[in-house]
This record gives sequence, structure tokens and C-alpha cells, in this order.
Amino acid sequence: MDKEVVSTGDAKLDEAVVQWLRLDKNPKTLAAVQKMVKDGALEELQKCFGARMEFGTAGLRAAMGPGVSCMNDLTIIQTTQGFCAYLEKSFPDLKERGVVIGFDARAHPASGGCSKRFATLAATVMISRGVPVYLFHDITPTPFVPFAVSHLSLCAGIMVTASHNPKQDNGYKVYWENGAQIIPPHDCGIASAISENLEPWPQSWDENLALNSLLLKDPYEDMCREYFKAVQQHCFHRDLNKSSEVKFVHTSVHGVGHTFVQSVFKAFDLCPPFAVVEQKDPDPEFPTVKYPNPEEGEGVLTLSFALAEKEGATVVLANDPDADRLAVAEKQKSGQWRVFSGNELGALLGWWLFRCWKERHPEPAALKDVYMLASTVSSKILRAIALKEGFHFEETLTGFKWMGNRAKQLLDQGKTMLFAFEEAIGYMCCPAVLDKDGVSAAAITAELTSYLVTQGTTLTQKLNAIFDEYGYHISKNSYFICHDQDIIQQLFERLRNYIGKDTYPKECGEFAVSAVRDLTTGYDSSQPDKKATLPTSRSSQMITFTFSNGGVATMRTSGTEPKIKYYTELCAAPGNSDVKQLKAELDNLVDAIVQYFFEPEKNKLKPRPE
Repeated sequence: MDKEVVSTGDAKLDEAVVQWLRLDKNPKTLAAVQKMVKDGALEELQKCFGARMEFGTAGLRAAMGPGVSCMNDLTIIQTTQGFCAYLEKSFPDLKERGVVIGFDARAHPASGGCSKRFATLAATVMISRGVPVYLFHDITPTPFVPFAVSHLSLCAGIMVTASHNPKQDNGYKVYWENGAQIIPPHDCGIASAISENLEPWPQSWDENLALNSLLLKDPYEDMCREYFKAVQQHCFHRDLNKSSEVKFVHTSVHGVGHTFVQSVFKAFDLCPPFAVVEQKDPDPEFPTVKYPNPEEGEGVLTLSFALAEKEGATVVLANDPDADRLAVAEKQKSGQWRVFSGNELGALLGWWLFRCWKERHPEPAALKDVYMLASTVSSKILRAIALKEGFHFEETLTGFKWMGNRAKQLLDQGKTMLFAFEEAIGYMCCPAVLDKDGVSAAAITAELTSYLVTQGTTLTQKLNAIFDEYGYHISKNSYFICHDQDIIQQLFERLRNYIGKDTYPKECGEFAVSAVRDLTTGYDSSQPDKKATLPTSRSSQMITFTFSNGGVATMRTSGTEPKIKYYTELCAAPGNSDVKQLKAELDNLVDAIVQYFFEPEKNKLKPRPE
């Protein structure tokens, strides 16, 4: 189909479509674009070709389908060519060390796209340049890729997954040689290299090249064995586990987690959890849930609760589809189920890992080298524990890419990296994986629960005891959905210029603003020079407001979803047990934020679905 046939009235769009028709060799996506052209479907063509996916620190995440705005065979090849070119410049020994590639179970029959095929194409591109590739032959949890990078001393890792996104999405997540997700400037460097390598290399489409090459290796068996050996080091009460009578239910939410959680329970000598049969096997259609995201709470856990009631289980463990995150629920005396927030489980796991470490290291001097991390939008309960117990707590920017890289720096300095978490149910309990890991977190949570039962207490009661000792930390987080970047930009710019240029809000209803930190522009009113100490990024929106009552609220955009998220927390001093009053005050603060900070854009935003 020549250029004369493609005439949309938009020269740039015509050029993008013509290039696609010349380069794409996937019959389904090629036919889909040809049909759009034949039908004169300008709106569809604009959606598919109007803007190329942007490669950032989260890699890529988008819907599967035809065109440069979607995940498909051609964009995977182009992305991997750019990544490979960037690695060639960065590592003289790339052809000796190689890369690892993993994938989840996502598939999109309409476009012929699936995670395994994308992973195979990525391997083909690398091997075509003489780069050794460790390609998992079967689905794995995301944490296995950063684990393999570190364990095998590789140059990089690729995980093909969209994690908890809707079923039509897929993603391309990248790890650097340190075993952590990439951070600037690598994202910009890779993005530039992609744009310079859009023409498929001679052998990039030749899957047989990869599958028959001596450069292709399968790390599956070795990494499974070594991973479980590594996480076993964080099993502190094996004898107790063997005799534990606590019953657990586990759901993988149609993802990859079932086999691996069963195995990690075995590695900890725990009785295997009851599996939610309807959700235990991978299914890219996610037929039993509206959103395959256990962070959404009870709606995703309905089948888990039913199975728990049937089997007499008291705790539910839920992984997201790529098993890097973990949700936990506990049955209460009232018969109701409590789904712990990410911040609450972070408090429990942080307390537990410190307690277990302290048992093995009773000497006070060792505390000076112990660290815990949390993202800036997560609860500061770890900071409160650290202040009282004497270890170090650090705050990082949002996302495990920042915590993973900081953890690696600390480990290289000989420090003990005990725990890191983010409020979005992500936990790093074992430094062998410099990313969130829902598999190891599931076993460690189960061991914690089993221990508490021997002490005559529950997760809920222990959480309350932690708050009693270190101060209640009450949080309330939610989001608005917005697909219009102009509206998002307008909202944040209005907050930066509330009264006039560079005048952030001084109050929010009855709540006085005492400090503002803007990590988009680098402004921080609490610093002597008004400059933020944490890294800043113009590519994302993030403003934190501190209020005179001790409340903190952060508003930010998501890097992987069309959301404006807000995070709020109110902290009380130890001994203040008036939780009802604290919750009421936080509710009032959140209501004020929504009323004052989100107007007048609110009517253009879609609230979080119930």
C-alpha cells in the first residue's frame, strides 16, 4: 500500500501509517491498520498513531493493539533494539554477561500479542546482536527477573508484564545491572536510542534464530532453586511453622503466583495455603474480577473470603497478576474481614523484620548500620519506630525504582537493608530482590501470623499494639481517573499559582498549610533555600502539603495509569489512643482537600470506582 492510498489530511499521521505498513510483519496488526485506512477510520488511526508510547523509568505500559501507541510485535522489536543499542554503549562486556527476560501470562488474541511472544521477540533482537539471553521458558513472578540480574551478574533484565492493569494492557519493565529498576538518566538514554533504531534489524523478526541459538539459555530451574534458597534466610521460626495450625487462603487473581507461593510456603515449612480454584490458574481474561488489582480490596477478594469461610481459614493472602505485590485480610471476631492497607501491612512487616533481626543481633552497636526505606507517599510509621529503636529510616521518591537503587547503594556500603515498602501493597522483605516481591512477603506474613497466634494475638491486635507504642498513623488514600493531560496540568498549575504567580495555598478550608514541597519544580518551603532535597522530575506531577495539625497530603500523577492520586496521613504521639477523633479529623481534612484543591476541575474527573 503506497503513500497515495494513505491520505488522512494529516501529513505526519500519513507518514506514521505508511511506515507501519512497510515495517509490520504481524498479520493481525497489519490487517487491522489496512482496514482502518480502507475505511477512512481517522479517529482510530489517530488513536493508534498520533503519539508513540513514551519510554520512562517505568519502561512501557499501554494497551495491546496496532500502532505506535500500543504494545505489539513491532513496538516491542523497536523498543528492544533501542535498549540493546543503549546497553552496547554502556557495557563493553555485554556479549559476555548478557541479559535476562521474563514474562507473565497476558494475551490479546485480537492483535496476536501475548507476553511470551513479546519476550521471545525481545530475545531475538538481543541474540541477533550476539548478546546472551537468559529467557525463562515459562511464566514467572516479576521479582525473579531482578533476582536473576543480581544472582547471575547480568547487564540488564526485561520483564514483560502489565502487573495489575486491565486485561488489554501489557508492559515492558527494565532493570539495570544493579538489580534495580532504571532511574534517570537511563530512561532518557534508552528513549533516544529507541527513536534512532525504529527500522527493524535484519534478523529481528526471525524467532527461530533465538530459539535455535547457543546464546539462548533457560534460567528457570536454577533461579527457582536459588530464589527459594535466598528467601529462606528470612525464615526465623521454622520449628514454629512446622507446628502452626493457622489456615491461610491464597489467590493469584488469575496471574502467575500460585505455584510460587505454594513453593515458598514449603520452603518455610508452612502448611500450604488453600488456593482459590477459580483464580489459581493464569487466565488473561481475568474472568472473576472487574479489576485484577488486590489493592482495590474486598471486590477482588470475594471468592477468597468464601473459601476461607468454608475451610476455617482466618487469613487471606492475595497477589496481583505478576506476584510482585501482596494484599492481606484477616477475619475479625465479629465475623467481618479486615483488609489491611499497604501502610498497615508495612507497619506489621517492618516491626516483625526488625524484631527478628534484633533477636539475632542483640548488640546495640549493630543498629547504626540498619536501614529501612519507604516512599514519600507512604506512612511514616517506620520513621517513628526507627526514632525509638535507633536504626535508620530514609524516605525516597515514589516507586520501587528509587528504593531499589537506594537499597543497593546502602548494601554496597556494607549496611543492612532490612525492609522497604510503598503504600501500594509493595514490600521488599529480602534484599536478594531489589524490588517489591509478593512471593517472599506472603511467606513472611504467614510466619508472622503463626508467631502471633502462639502469643495469643492477631495481626489486627498487633497493629494496634504497634500504634500504641510508636504513635497512631492514620492514612486515607484514593484517586481520581483522568485521561486528559491538559486538565491534569491545569489542576497542578492552579495549585502552584493559587492566588498569584508562585503562591501555593496557605489554607484548605479550616486547615492551615504550614509547608509545601513540590517535587515537579524542586520547591520546598521548609528548606532554608526553598529547594527540595529529594530528586525532582518535570515529567510527573507531585506536590506535598503539610498542615498545622500535623496532617500531610500528597497529590501526584501515576506513571502507569490515567490517575491523579492523593495520599493523606495524620500522626499522633505515642499514648494518644483516641483513634475515633483522629479518623474524624483526617476525614475532614480529606473532604476539604477534595472540595478546595480539586475544584474547579472536579466535575471533569471520574472518582475511584466503588
